[in-house]
Amino acid sequence: MKRTISAAAIFIALTAFTLAGKTWKNDPAHSQLVFTVAHMGISDVSGTFNDLQATISTSKTNLSDASIELTAKVASIDTRVEQRDTHLRSADFLDAEKYPEISFKSTGIKPAGKNRYKLSGDLTLHGVTRPVTLDLLYRGTAQNPVNKKQSAGYKVTGTISRKAFKVGDKFPAPLLGDAIAISADGEFQEE
Repeated sequence: MKRTISAAAIFIALTAFTLAGKTWKNDPAHSQLVFTVAHMGISDVSGTFNDLQATISTSKTNLSDASIELTAKVASIDTRVEQRDTHLRSADFLDAEKYPEISFKSTGIKPAGKNRYKLSGDLTLHGVTRPVTLDLLYRGTAQNPVNKKQSAGYKVTGTISRKAFKVGDKFPAPLLGDAIAISADGEFQEE
């Protein structure tokens, strides 16, 4: 039992050490940005942004100095219904022509439990930039068997107000909920 615990402790220490002093970029094939919003108060509609890039830079194993940036192309929105996607890209909602990207840039990160953090940053959506705080879960590291690079997994979750970002102002709740749940999962590979 002692050997198992010692081996686990050494593995965790080595895994955490591999994060220090590196820049990590998301692997698009294993990353996603998902949103969910209530429709008419009786169902949820979910979608993804299929074109996104994210970068994590840190020099400390505890991520306390981590810098995290994410950019998603609004035109890549996908709710599995083309007519709805076209409407969401229009000036009624996200106005992809005028505001082609959604971006997030971290301003701070604080521990919030084992492998959990509170991630603060500035979110720019629909031409509006507001501070947000999101939950970040570090899911561990593993060597990618295909390219032999070290990979790290993260999940970010939170809720934002669509009204705060002036998205879909013509559509009142409960027709379209104000709270937008977001979930970003990513595999990041060291550069």
